[in-house]
Amino acid sequence: MRDKTNAVRMLEGMGIAFDLAAYDPGDGHVEAAAVARALGVPADALFKTLVARDDEGGIRVYCVPASADLDLKKAARASRVKRVDLVPLGDLQPLTGYVRGGCSPIGMKRRFPVLIDEFATVHERIHVNAGARGLQAILAPGDLARACGGEFADIAGPREQD
Repeated sequence: MRDKTNAVRMLEGMGIAFDLAAYDPGDGHVEAAAVARALGVPADALFKTLVARDDEGGIRVYCVPASADLDLKKAARASRVKRVDLVPLGDLQPLTGYVRGGCSPIGMKRRFPVLIDEFATVHERIHVNAGARGLQAILAPGDLARACGGEFADIAGPREQD
């Protein structure tokens, strides 16, 4: 039986083919690259979901590979706004209904504009959070875009090393 998160319910309701992959998220935050390693998938095939606010106060959602970071300037340009900044972690759940490490672009409390990095299209299937910590949905990039009303754009930049 599948875990019934909002994202899973939406995918099923839309008749989108997907698989689920689970991993142990532990007690703390797990970086997306570590999730990719835990699942044995390339970091450029696992997409993290980031939520930002634009200079006009609008909320926007971005999906970028675990092997990259969101380039805020590219994201603003692709969103046709002057500036975007990531929302504070405390705002994530009230805005989306999801917690850090369990945020999916599919099935948020409200529908926000979603941009998916165009690199997703080089893959037959990608991983994206399925709406819970420790759960990933595996689906075709076009199906992800259809499920969340997203579009593809060049929004990723090089990963900053910690």
